[in-house]
Amino acid sequence: MEQRSAGGPRVDRRAVAAATVTVVLWASAFVAIRSAGSEFGPGALALGRLLSGTVVLALICLVRKEGLPPRAAWPGILASGLLWFGLYMVVLNWGEQKVDAGTAALVVNIGPIVVALLGGWLLKEGFPPRLLAGMAVSFGGAAVVGLSTSGDGGSSVLGVLLCVVAALSYGGGVVAQKPALRHGSALQVTTFGCGVGAVACLPFSGQLVSQLGDASAGATLNMVYLGVFPTAIAFTTWAYALARTSAGRMGATTYAAPALVVLMSWAALGEVPALITLGGGLLCLAGVAVSRGSRRRPRPDAAAGVDRVPERVG
Repeated sequence: MEQRSAGGPRVDRRAVAAATVTVVLWASAFVAIRSAGSEFGPGALALGRLLSGTVVLALICLVRKEGLPPRAAWPGILASGLLWFGLYMVVLNWGEQKVDAGTAALVVNIGPIVVALLGGWLLKEGFPPRLLAGMAVSFGGAAVVGLSTSGDGGSSVLGVLLCVVAALSYGGGVVAQKPALRHGSALQVTTFGCGVGAVACLPFSGQLVSQLGDASAGATLNMVYLGVFPTAIAFTTWAYALARTSAGRMGATTYAAPALVVLMSWAALGEVPALITLGGGLLCLAGVAVSRGSRRRPRPDAAAGVDRVPERVG
């Protein structure tokens, strides 16, 4: 069902609901990664998560008789599988071994700027001044986060840099996935992208097997949770929403994730980023907001000199 917002384009309520589910589950992933990462290596955790997600998604595909994606969808599936499901998950897991969950979420959320930059380059959309200004603000915020966490021998700086790499791979994955959704369904693109990521992480299979024998039940359940909910469910709802809106708008929906992560990590892990770290993270988000903003166009009735009755607020 779609509803036209006042003075704006139609809003697809199902897409909004799907995006909301995605943001909540992805926020929980930062906390689960931080918890399971104490007993699993970055690659082993990524492989276990991707295998769990692929199994669940494959079963759903069989029940729904989805079949194989069209040939035209495969370039995007392969690229998003390698960048987003593979590289992103490994480097994010590694980064969260160096920084807390809230800090990781704040830095990774420069991803929408990466989406806009790649769109300007690959899709010939240009580089407007707002984009360049927002990029400068966001990377300034990332630098503040890095400096604020550099007191333990530089290991946290490495964590921040890894989260920046995660944001870059996230942005590349979104740009690659969007064209694939013109040819394949959200479930097809997600399932086979997850499978591609799992295949890419197979070199970590020996590590996963050895660490499973020593891991606690809680860490193993966290890994399976990551595969079923933030991967199988959340990536499918993301693809569903992405197919119904622009990549830039979908990137903007992740603004709320860092706040949710900070609250969840405080409740579940007792972690709260330092004030200067939060300040740097807020600069990252402010830069994203600047880059994704646009100049407000005059309303037709205002341009014609017609007085408009103020809308009721509250």
